[in-house]
This record gives sequence, C-alpha cells and structure tokens, in this order.
Amino acid sequence: MNASARVMEFDGSVATRELRGEFNASSSPEHVAALEELLETRSQVMAELRHQIDRVATVDVPVLLLGESGVGKEFAARAIHARSLRNQRTFLKINCAALPSELLESELFGYESGAFTGAVRPKPGLFELCDHGTILLDEIGEIPPSLQAKLLHVLQDQQFSRLGGRRIITVDVRIVAATNIDINKALERKTFRTDLYYRLNTITLHVPPLRERREDIPLFIEHFIDVLSVQLGCAPRPLSPRAMQACLEHSWPGNVRELKSFICRHLVLQDDDALLAELYSASGSSAQATSVQPAGLKPRIASIRAEAEKQLIEECLRKSRWNRTETARALHISTKTLWNKMRQYGITDSSRRGDLSNGERKRKFPTVDSQAERSAEPDFFKSVDKVRSIEFAKRAPVSASTGTR
Repeated sequence: MNASARVMEFDGSVATRELRGEFNASSSPEHVAALEELLETRSQVMAELRHQIDRVATVDVPVLLLGESGVGKEFAARAIHARSLRNQRTFLKINCAALPSELLESELFGYESGAFTGAVRPKPGLFELCDHGTILLDEIGEIPPSLQAKLLHVLQDQQFSRLGGRRIITVDVRIVAATNIDINKALERKTFRTDLYYRLNTITLHVPPLRERREDIPLFIEHFIDVLSVQLGCAPRPLSPRAMQACLEHSWPGNVRELKSFICRHLVLQDDDALLAELYSASGSSAQATSVQPAGLKPRIASIRAEAEKQLIEECLRKSRWNRTETARALHISTKTLWNKMRQYGITDSSRRGDLSNGERKRKFPTVDSQAERSAEPDFFKSVDKVRSIEFAKRAPVSASTGTR
C-alpha cells in the first residue's frame, strides 16, 4: 500500500473519531473519571501541580507538559482544557508517535485534491477541525525536524497551508504539548528544534512520577477498583493489607498506567500471592520482605570477605608463579577448592600463554636468555647454529652472482 492510499484510509483514526463525538470527554465515563484523578490528592507536589493548572488554564498560551511515561500528562492536559475558556469547544489528542512521518503532515494540516496520487478530493486537517479548541500533541519529541518548522509557523502566526495548496488558512487553536523524552539531550543532539522548544516553553509543567507521590496510591487504588469493576463486570474486591503495603513500597516504573494494570489483574485473577510475587520480583526484593530495608551488615561483610579472599589467592598465585599445587598448600586448601575459587572470582593465568583449561601444570619451555638451560640442552642450540650456517652458505652464492650481473 502506497503512502497516498494510507492517507485516505486514515480517516478512521482516533483523532477523527473523537471529533465525531465518539470519544468526547463530556460523553465518555472513562474520561470523566480520569479528570477526577487530579481533583483529589494528598501529596504536596500534586497539590502544587493542581494550583499551577488552575492559574495556567485561563491564560491562552502554549503549555509544555514534561514527565515520565504513564504519569498522567493527558489527564493534566484535559484538566487545562476543562478549566479554560475553550471548554465548550473541541479537545483533540494527537499521538505523534503513532503516525508515520509521511502521514503526519497531511493529517495535521490537510491536503488539496491532486496533492498526491489518490487525493481525489480535498481534506481538512486536524488543526482546521479543532478551530477554537485545544490540541494535545502527545509525544511531540517524535515529530521529525522537517515538520517541526511548519509547526513553529503555526504557533507563531496561527496560519498554514494544506499539502499541495497555496491558500493560507488561519485558525485559532491552543496547543498543549507533552513528551517523556529528556528535552535537554534532544536539544543537544539537535533532534528537537531550539526555536520550537522556546516557543512551547512559555509555560512548562512537570507531572511527578508516582513514586514521588505515594500518598495518592491508596486513592488511585480505590478509584481503579470502582471504575474497573464496572468495566469488567466483576465485584469490587479491595486489596488486602499486605497487598496494600506492597503497593506503597513498590517503585512503579510504569507509574499510574502500571498501577491500573495491576488492579485489573487483581480483579480478574483474584490471587494475591501471585500478584505479590510479581511485585517483589519486579522490585528486586524477596517475597518475605514487608518493607524497603537498606543493605544490612551481613551482605557488606560477605562482600568484603570475598574481595579479601580474591586478593589473597591472586597474591599467593603470583608468589608461586601460578603453581596451583603450591598455592593450595600455602592456603591450606585442596587443589580442587582452589580451582573452584579461581572460577568463582574469575581469576585466570593471564600472564602466561598456553595454560591448560583443566588446571594441569604447563610444559616448561627453555628461554634463550637462560645460560643454565643452554648448558643443560647443548644439542638443541648446536642444531640451531648448524641450520643458520647452512642457510647462510646457500644464500651467499646467490647474492654474489646477483652482484656480478
């Protein structure tokens, strides 16, 4: 399927269906419940974020939402729209990462008939359809640099032209952008335009991760149990005290999205032991742990002992010139135990070549610089001298004849 055909088939996108009213926040119970997640909080950081949203919502300027994946940036954007003067207009979310780069421009700004093969009639872009409303550009860091320049022009002048068209279209749209990338690194790598960042950076709100607002975890759990039990058609089953304690101690790298999936599995599987084992395995703790404890004394002593044992073995091996039998005798252990210790600590005889893998003693080759060994094997060195004299005698006539010629 070519790009033009894919553009024509994209009329059934989530953004288009939301404009038709199928995903409107006023008619979707899920979206209404999602807005309530920001209205009640016990954490100081979320109370401050709510205060910032209240102040920013009534001011018609671009807003940049930063935060990890799953922290609720979309909910913050919807809260901004609900408290703004545009709350009776359309709110449209566009996932920039879900659209191919060759389709993103035509979806945002539309196209005229004949702009490409298959464009038999003009199509308005999402900016036109969301006129006087609010657009959430989710994952804006995934927009290609070539399209960032055109988006910057829309932010500055609220004007653009359709793909393949010359007519200037003026819109009145408030843009809320969200991303989970490290914006400073993106600016250094030049994958995100500096001028676009400063244009979006008029107001920047940081949505904190769930591990920084653990006070809200019981509220999220209660909310998700009520909502998901209705959606899944099962009885609302509260968490046990042990499971609640494990949820309070878990780091939640997936943030609110991970917690919602956990509650969904809790309602469906109804197996606390399996879910607790999953949490403990993800956090790297044992299943018997009930609280997050710092490193104890025993692991520290074991680590220090292992390091000292490794250094002692290496020192004895060097003194014995890597003779394992003598090293084992000096350490008062068996040769097998020494070999196992060497494998455990990754100790290898890197100073000598040809070492056997089974730990047997290597064959000792004579060195040319040792006078004692030269006297012990006179026949070997005499044979070498004879070979050298024969080779020299063979080469001499050839070089002499060559010189004569």
